[in-house]
Amino acid sequence: MGIDHKIAFGGGCHWCTEAVYKSLKGIISVEQGFVASEGEESCFSEAVIVHYDHRGISMEDLILIHLFTHKSTSAHSMRKKYRSAIYTFNTPDYEKSNLALQKFQENFKSPLVTKVLPFREFKISDKAFQDYYYKNPYKPFCKTHIAPKIKLLLLKFADKVDHIKVLDQ
Repeated sequence: MGIDHKIAFGGGCHWCTEAVYKSLKGIISVEQGFVASEGEESCFSEAVIVHYDHRGISMEDLILIHLFTHKSTSAHSMRKKYRSAIYTFNTPDYEKSNLALQKFQENFKSPLVTKVLPFREFKISDKAFQDYYYKNPYKPFCKTHIAPKIKLLLLKFADKVDHIKVLDQ
């Protein structure tokens, strides 16, 4: 396998999710937009596709970070728009993601609502909303909703953070 692997995540606002993954070492690129899966999850939901170098960060680390940076145990009323999901592009990653969820459940008091789903389709966000946090770190939304997630990364996953990018803010 090459160094460019991909996995998609949905959970909360895709501006937040994009900022979280763009702040990590080993990330090649992050595409922000809307992902659809199959069956009941065939409608589009906010998400990002993360391209990463598995030598710099593991898929399991990306999943654990995802679980801690959105409400992964909350089955709130906005789950159609903000589906808590890991979208995979192949069967081995689907199986590894399910195993990772089982393993990481021990880190949470409540049951995880995050689903592992096959990736089906993607629609990219309007260019004006891409890289929202790093273009607008002082906007109220960023300070209120995204900055706390970046702070959590620095506290809980400091060894995975690209400090040069984050500390430039």
